[in-house]
Amino acid sequence: MRNGVEVMAFRSILYARGEVPSSVPNQPEFFSDLYLDQVIEAITGPKREYNLTPFFWAPLKDRDDVYYRQEVMQDLENEVLMARIKSFAERMSDVRRYLATVEKIDFDCYKKGWILEAALVYGEAVISLARDLIDIPLKARGLLEFQKWLTNYIQTQDFKNFVVEAKQVKKALSALKYCIIIESGKFKVKRYEGELDLNIEVEKIFEKFRQRDKEGYLVKFSERAGISHIEAKILEFVAKLYPEPFTALDHFCAHRYPFLNETIESFHREIQFYIAYLDFVSELKRRGLPFCYPQVSTKDKEIYVHDGFDLALANVFRHREKTVVFNDFYLKGPERIIVVTGPNQGGKTTFARMFGQLHYLASLGCPVPGREARLFLCDKILTHFEREEDTLNRRGKLEDDLIRIRDLLLNATSDSIFILNEIFTSTSLEDATFLSKEIMNLLNDLDVIGVWVTFLDELASLNEKTVSMVAMVDPQEPTRRTFKIKRRPADGLAYVLSLAQKYRLTYKQIQERMAK
Repeated sequence: MRNGVEVMAFRSILYARGEVPSSVPNQPEFFSDLYLDQVIEAITGPKREYNLTPFFWAPLKDRDDVYYRQEVMQDLENEVLMARIKSFAERMSDVRRYLATVEKIDFDCYKKGWILEAALVYGEAVISLARDLIDIPLKARGLLEFQKWLTNYIQTQDFKNFVVEAKQVKKALSALKYCIIIESGKFKVKRYEGELDLNIEVEKIFEKFRQRDKEGYLVKFSERAGISHIEAKILEFVAKLYPEPFTALDHFCAHRYPFLNETIESFHREIQFYIAYLDFVSELKRRGLPFCYPQVSTKDKEIYVHDGFDLALANVFRHREKTVVFNDFYLKGPERIIVVTGPNQGGKTTFARMFGQLHYLASLGCPVPGREARLFLCDKILTHFEREEDTLNRRGKLEDDLIRIRDLLLNATSDSIFILNEIFTSTSLEDATFLSKEIMNLLNDLDVIGVWVTFLDELASLNEKTVSMVAMVDPQEPTRRTFKIKRRPADGLAYVLSLAQKYRLTYKQIQERMAK
């Protein structure tokens, strides 16, 4: 209860129960493997002043939190609401800029003037947002709860007094008139007593010479954060001439500053998470790429995606005349691991990255690249992608692979997602097959879901938990990759046979050529 008005608690527009993490997370280790570092940089880069990356480094573990964010995202797809939220954010950015300017100013009256301007903009921004949220039908729990909190906040007597006092001080200061008399290199300041305003007279004289505005070629200098010592002295003299309005300004700053409400500040920053992501995907949507709000589950491992795509690749293709290829996948019943085989450069690694990106973005409560999706809300994503060999590392490539896989398995639970890309390429086929089967059995025992890109066809049909998907080629032109990954039995020999036929290298074709 504040001044007779009950102010409900509201902690976060990002977390359903208001349980905001107390520590700042680090970038997840798998980000570079999945190119999520590039994606998040593209999303947060335009809003660097808000430091949004920690929000994108902290996946949610509870499906209700995911749906809480999805609801806010969906409401913000209303263009009117988004425009009004952005208008509020711009005003709050002005407030932050004004208050930052205060820290750079040495002259007391001038500093307090900036505080007053920031307070006026803040009051206007908060009142306008409260009215805007009432006018627009909202469905998201987070926005509805914030709207109720904000309505109560602006009705508190404390806030009302703050706004009224700021306006009264501003009005009194704006009404001041004074004259500056410059004489023999000196100046003095006196009250205005009806003297002729030469500014008006000069403008009248030159009005007849006014022409339509033309393009200016003068160099524009940036505005100064402070004032000169002469300007400061003039302001000091004016304050002595009119002590009452400046005393009111002193009182306002002493009793009202700092004035920013913690909940308002938090909302201003956290809402940028949604704005940044929706701004990023809006351009991709205009290019015809689909996004959807996935169903998520922490228990059911039956998942699917229709028309999914690699978001990092789509972002790169924004600036090129290239087409993004869509792919589907699903796991049902006992199926857990998608084994992807096929020719090199056929889109297998892109598919694996897509699988990881989709699950991670879903865990952030964001719409994911695809037309329809149901995904698993995992506790962690564990990846093993080939890395350049470190010359300072005395371990061999095979030993390094084994140590990395061991570390992943030690950290895994049944709720983890594994993404393995072309491991054991440095050893013999026999050893690679043996090691891969052993690891697959461990993954099956853990009952994890994931993707394994491999050159070993027999892994794709190891047991009922493995699903075979193959990177396709054009049957009429086997050297041309389609980048489509289809659910079908692994058959590397079929691809080799297609190549052999294309270059007339089958046994029969060679015999025919020899006979000629």
